Amino acid sequence: MRIAVTGAGGFIGGAIAAAAEARGWEVVRFGRRQGPGILSWDLAGLPPARPPAVDAVVHAGALVADWGPARLFHRVNVLGTRAVAETFPETRLVHISSSSVYPWWEDCSDRAEEEPAARHLGAYGRSKALADVEARRHPDSLVLRPHAVYGPGDRTLLPRLLSNIRGCALLSVGGPDVLHQLTHIGNLTAAALAACTSGVRGPVNVADANPVPLGAVLREVLDATGHDDVAVNYIPRPVAMALAGVSETVALAAGRPPRLTRYAVSQLGRQRTYRLDRLRGELGVEPISTTLADAGKWMAEPRHVRPA
Repeated sequence: MRIAVTGAGGFIGGAIAAAAEARGWEVVRFGRRQGPGILSWDLAGLPPARPPAVDAVVHAGALVADWGPARLFHRVNVLGTRAVAETFPETRLVHISSSSVYPWWEDCSDRAEEEPAARHLGAYGRSKALADVEARRHPDSLVLRPHAVYGPGDRTLLPRLLSNIRGCALLSVGGPDVLHQLTHIGNLTAAALAACTSGVRGPVNVADANPVPLGAVLREVLDATGHDDVAVNYIPRPVAMALAGVSETVALAAGRPPRLTRYAVSQLGRQRTYRLDRLRGELGVEPISTTLADAGKWMAEPRHVRPA
């Protein structure tokens, strides 16, 4: 196989490219900035004049943040996805979407693949939903929808969590028994490579084998990273949502990102679990269970790649 990977300078795209090469595949890497082994393709700009001939393209490049200019999210995530699809019109397209396309206002309980919600709390979720639809307009496409991707190379999800520690306490939302189905990067790379060689089309949920309680996840991360003396305290979701609304209002007036967003509260404070029938039965991927035992090791490792 010879594949192209966008966002190859980032966490997910870099992991997919490395997994493909480990399998013996040839990989053409694209990133926002040119670097060793990475060709420049800024999704907010023009596509390459001479796209390479490949068997499949994995579109992992995206602007990922809770907060930011709506026009930039739309330009990078929606129009960027359209540009990738148009650049490779007859090539297998594997698009890395997100579970944030599902309704934010209710629990996702064993959620099957369905159309993205029509309402979203912020520009990021809206842009990912539109990009999901955009990718599926391609005649030979498959869309992967992971939730909360973590693992070696992660410099966003778990590090951001630990940055909220104040003294000997960590504040979270909801309660310790809220179920989440996280996605180890190994499960996502396995799904992406399987999708490259599969004829399966449409959306496919990707996650770890089983849901885990939020409290158990936080405790395992804290213990694995040397924060065993840190206690976890929970803010009720309605209170957290109100605080996030105030934080966003102040941020808009001050012209800076808010400390807490309603999007983050909705993603963290509600159950997020997913059906994996298509992942297992059609892509043939049996996901591993959630594992954070080595979090202290890989979170301490220096990063050698830039964000996507």
